[in-house]
Amino acid sequence: MSILERHVDFVEALRRAGLPVSVAEDLDAARAITAVPWHDRETLRTAYAATLVKRATHRPTFDQLFDLWFPALVGAGRTGSVEQPGLDAADETPVGEPAGQELRNQDNGAALEDFRARTVEAMVEGDVGQLRELAIEAVGRFGAMPGRAPGLSSWSAYQALKRLDADQLVERLVAGLLASGATEAEARRRAGPTVADFRRRVEEDSLRRIAEEKGTRYVADNTSRPTIDTLDFMSARAADLVALRREIQPLARRLATRLTQQHHANRRGPLDFRRTVRASMSTGGVPLTTVQRPKRPHRSDLVVLCDVSGSVANFAQFTLLLVHALRDHFTKIRAFTFVDHVTEVTDQLRPGADPVEVMAGLAASARQAALWGRTNYGRAFTVFEQEYADALGPKTALLVLGDARSNYADPKVEPLRAMVDRCRHAWWLNPEHPRQWGAGDSVALTYAGIVPMVECRNITQLGDFVQSML
Repeated sequence: MSILERHVDFVEALRRAGLPVSVAEDLDAARAITAVPWHDRETLRTAYAATLVKRATHRPTFDQLFDLWFPALVGAGRTGSVEQPGLDAADETPVGEPAGQELRNQDNGAALEDFRARTVEAMVEGDVGQLRELAIEAVGRFGAMPGRAPGLSSWSAYQALKRLDADQLVERLVAGLLASGATEAEARRRAGPTVADFRRRVEEDSLRRIAEEKGTRYVADNTSRPTIDTLDFMSARAADLVALRREIQPLARRLATRLTQQHHANRRGPLDFRRTVRASMSTGGVPLTTVQRPKRPHRSDLVVLCDVSGSVANFAQFTLLLVHALRDHFTKIRAFTFVDHVTEVTDQLRPGADPVEVMAGLAASARQAALWGRTNYGRAFTVFEQEYADALGPKTALLVLGDARSNYADPKVEPLRAMVDRCRHAWWLNPEHPRQWGAGDSVALTYAGIVPMVECRNITQLGDFVQSML
């Protein structure tokens, strides 16, 4: 592949992953890389990032794809600094080929124990270079799967990490740090991230080898993660949840600023004909100056009803946090969570509350609601009508959050219809793709006939909805 082809392929991969790269930025990147030395990989990475990456949240996706299209190593990744015990240079695996029989024969208890000891020693010393080499060695020795069926990869990070037993590495590292003089708390705090970083290096080297075997586009299309603002709430991992929480407050500030500007721009009401004619008397009846009627403020009360079962709980928590951050645009907010029984969590959204405390409180409420059983929207709406009917009124906006999957229970549309009829506005945010509405135990299409249902699967869609709602 020529340099130009690699550049074009790389830019197209960024676009497929969700990064907004224009033609002008593509050309800027092409000019930038002609001005930097190609032998310096990090300088090349910086040149590409400076011209193609607009937001910090897009950087992890960019780095992952850059490492695929511009790998630091090729083949077995051994350049002389990484040596396998008992192997001469002539015995090394040829570039681009899976490990040979000699290497696989070393995958035994003694070799595994020796490798763990060397890995823990490097972690205790904080030797980043040695850990990088050990990650490459781990994939080559324990992640090779040469006998797999056609179409399957010959390398597996999962296989390598399973053989190494990451949990055992954490405990060994804690023991090693304690022996070096660290306290128990310090050792625990350092061990987890260190092993997680080593795990990431193993996964990256496995992907590099698979990319050589199957092509970079195959790996990018099947393994690359979308940018954090387009990441599906339902598929977010633990590390993604932390990044999503960091995104909520900046998103709330941007939305609040934009909404304030819109309110100021729309502050003037309709034309006041009488006052305009009266003002024109001083100019001989020519209305040089128009007069508008003052616009009455009409902020609504907001009632939020959230399904907090399973993976939907993450989506509900992020939406509640965003609404909480924008509470100044509402007269009053009341929030309720449910699985099949309703629990009020309004006190968690008090003004000035720490977002971390809000998340902890919402998580506790989710656990409390989950104790009642399986998701049952019909029962939840019935209970809400019986116990919290006074929360809704002609000045209220109702926001329902959930996937509308009711475990084949009676949807009981009449309580929901009565709730919607009493409100000024009502919306339903569904974190599932519309093609899944009505499939299996979903009653989304039934409820969509009563209340407008909006797809809301990521941060971008959530921000767009909140702006349109206000």
